[in-house]
Amino acid sequence: MTPRQTVKTQVRLKDVAEMAATSTKTASRVINGDPRVADETRARILAAVRELGYRPDPTARSLRKGTDDTLGIVVDSIADPFFASVTGTIERLAIARGLRVMIASTGRDPRIESTVVNDLLARRVAGLIIAPTATDHSYLRHAPCPVLFVDRRPEGLDGETVLVDDNAGARQAVAHLAAQGHRRVGFVGGKMDVATTRNRLAGYRDQIAASALDADESLVRAARNTADEGRAATTELLALPEPPTAIFSSNTRCSLGVVAALHACKRTDVALVCFGDFALADVLAPGVTVIDHDPQAIGVLAAETMFERLAGAPAVDLERTLPLRLVMRGSGEQPPAGRT
Repeated sequence: MTPRQTVKTQVRLKDVAEMAATSTKTASRVINGDPRVADETRARILAAVRELGYRPDPTARSLRKGTDDTLGIVVDSIADPFFASVTGTIERLAIARGLRVMIASTGRDPRIESTVVNDLLARRVAGLIIAPTATDHSYLRHAPCPVLFVDRRPEGLDGETVLVDDNAGARQAVAHLAAQGHRRVGFVGGKMDVATTRNRLAGYRDQIAASALDADESLVRAARNTADEGRAATTELLALPEPPTAIFSSNTRCSLGVVAALHACKRTDVALVCFGDFALADVLAPGVTVIDHDPQAIGVLAAETMFERLAGAPAVDLERTLPLRLVMRGSGEQPPAGRT
């Protein structure tokens, strides 16, 4: 080391307090956002923070508090348009609150879910928001932080959940198609080990019976989780001896494939209602009719609920259910071919 070189020491909270002529406790309260400090004192402390370039040590803070200032989010896949919007909304609101965010994907694998959840708990996250895929969440009964579930209810645990009524949304979609005169309505959806698929398929079947439509199981294509699988399922349905005149797609991933198949086969005369909106759905010809469960609204409600728990407010209801709405754009309003 040459005589001109100096070692830059880390600025401590004590240094900030000394420059501001106050106690370390008061300086800490200001830095942590506590409003119970006189304006003049607060101004001196913040000026010292800026002048000294003080940055709180997150590791030391987490050791003192027992938790980190981090919110953990666990979803199926951040590439999924629905969950990308949910997590993006939660992240934006969390950062505005001074929280960091860690996002993990499960790939809809129950084994991966428990692994990533336990890893986040080991990192002392302040709270967890989970889109559950496992069949048993009792391992979270004694979680050391608030846990909130989104989109699906947990299994084996009375956990607080933000969701929509999947069954009612599917019934609304099928009833709308029946009102246009359709009797053969196809179903394209995901794996049956996911609660949202089970609930939406149950709603589809319930409304098929209630509307006295053709209850033909050959019209059902489940276990389709990607756009390519949704496209293949649609091609299979169209090739049936008695193909459907309308299709209900139960998730966004499938819907992208269903739309692609209908356009590729020049069968846009087949009526279509999709559960969940997606980019460009409104500019296609015809525009895609959807049951809209706004992911941003789900993200906002999930974030606000978690902030309440982090502040110590108890849960009043275990479930917070967001309303659904039918957005008519043309594809779901088409009558069966040959009928006007």
